Amino acid sequence: MTTASLADRTTAVAARATELSKIYGQGETRVVALDQVSVAFQQAELTAIMGPSGSGKSTLMHCVAGLDTFSSGSVRIGETELGSLKDKQLTKLRRDKIGFIFQAFNLLPTLSALENITLPMDIAGRKPDRQWLDSVIRMVGLSDRLGHRPSQLSGGQQQRVAVARALASRPEIIFGDEPTGNLDSRSGAEVLGFLRNSVRELGQTVVMVTHDPVAAAYADRVVFLVDGRIVDEMHGPTADSVLDRMRNLPGGNPRTPGFAAKGRTS
Repeated sequence: MTTASLADRTTAVAARATELSKIYGQGETRVVALDQVSVAFQQAELTAIMGPSGSGKSTLMHCVAGLDTFSSGSVRIGETELGSLKDKQLTKLRRDKIGFIFQAFNLLPTLSALENITLPMDIAGRKPDRQWLDSVIRMVGLSDRLGHRPSQLSGGQQQRVAVARALASRPEIIFGDEPTGNLDSRSGAEVLGFLRNSVRELGQTVVMVTHDPVAAAYADRVVFLVDGRIVDEMHGPTADSVLDRMRNLPGGNPRTPGFAAKGRTS
């Protein structure tokens, strides 16, 4: 991608939520998971979403990514309004425009690393752009592991496959839910480095939920949620500045810096 085209992307919005609410139950069991949240995610940026357990982090990401329905408000991926889409249209949008990286890797054990990487495109009946695919594989350091099955790979290598799979179809935006949650500190740093490079070198847009101040320090911006509302944001974060901000949030109890997060929360 040229410098000029990358500059064009950074002025655009990849995804936007406007007055987004998500409510579970009714009456005494009513729970407001998201309370009129408005947030935009710029193209060619890495945004981290943080907050105490139960603050609505994963719920926000799942609603913006089209993985969960919302009660009111609107969500757009590019110029497409998710609320107006039927199930088949939403499935196609997720397949064609969105990449996903989850804590549990979600690789098929019977397929090789390369087959796992290209699986979404194979299902869609599309051939990968070979030059792009080679660039992605090279960036995540998997060139000598493409024939290996997940059981023959370390956890860090499996998550590299998941990162490559998310990048391979050149999606408009990638969502990561605790993408380093099952990794040791070294593997976590490698995976976050790959995501950082995909933003800087490939112009990719990444939004990730994390508990970890060190992981959040890889982001261009951190958005903080408490009780389903955005209460603060930070640009150019460091691990220490994120840790300090989390400590001052209501209910804030950040993990010790490092990649020790094991549990998946909302």
